[in-house]
Amino acid sequence: MPVQPEAPKLGIKAPDFSLPATDGNNYSLSDIMGKNGAVIVFICNHCPYVKAITSRLVADADRLKQEGIGFAAICSNDAINYPEDSFENMIKFAKERGFTFPYLHDESQQVAKEWEAVCTPDFYGLNKDGIIEYRGRLDEGRIDPPPANARRDLVEAMLEIAKTGKGPKNQIPSAGCSIKWK
Repeated sequence: MPVQPEAPKLGIKAPDFSLPATDGNNYSLSDIMGKNGAVIVFICNHCPYVKAITSRLVADADRLKQEGIGFAAICSNDAINYPEDSFENMIKFAKERGFTFPYLHDESQQVAKEWEAVCTPDFYGLNKDGIIEYRGRLDEGRIDPPPANARRDLVEAMLEIAKTGKGPKNQIPSAGCSIKWK
């Protein structure tokens, strides 16, 4: 049974962070922000829900970057008990999956706690002022691909946020594996 976040807390300032990435750099939230906002998604390497969406995730990140929306993924899982989620394996995963965005390591899990992330994947859409306006799903696909005519929930929400500064009223939560806490 997949885990889902409770009712999202929208309209609040996104917590800042400074985390190492698989590309050898450190990133803060301001480094990720685009002129029209940003998406932060909590993922991990071993989750079947994440594995099932990575090609769509990369495509949607590329689409959003064209609209001035920054994008980053964060892995906060306990790598001791889940070694597939180690930083070394994050580097491999990002390369194998063709990530075109920073993949950040939250070893202390502090960032996940501050953002109140609960599952992988867990999507947050921010407006240009860093206010969380979306906490929903990528699309209706979970383990199986979505139907050909499926809405692209994240892309559509972020385009609305870029245009109006506000997220859609109806948001369907993401679902996936629980974050593996230490």
